[in-house]
Amino acid sequence: MTAFVLRALVSAIGLWIATRWVPGIRINDAATLVLAGLLLGVVNAVVRPILVILTLPITILSLGFFLLIVNTAMVALVAWMLPGFHIYGGFWSAFKTALIVWIIGWLGSWLIGPRRRMDVRAHRL
Repeated sequence: MTAFVLRALVSAIGLWIATRWVPGIRINDAATLVLAGLLLGVVNAVVRPILVILTLPITILSLGFFLLIVNTAMVALVAWMLPGFHIYGGFWSAFKTALIVWIIGWLGSWLIGPRRRMDVRAHRL
């Protein structure tokens, strides 16, 4: 649970950076920003895997680049679901936001560690 909250905060940081760098993205306040990060985490955990499976042939043909479109759709879905998170610039603003959130999430995962659980065991000789 702690890892999910930490990753949601990393997503919120990515969304905040996107509001600064991408024209057409607006989040009303800090509470909406944190909620958007949490909701993006839930959407990525529940809806994204289903969409990835449904679009697998297109993803394979595009050598994985179609996943950027899936990520864009997840950002747009969160903006549609959450009042206070607005995308005025259309597809390209959502695309740039998804790209920024992905890069920040990748950096956060690199700093936080992998998603899987690692057990450290010490053996006495």
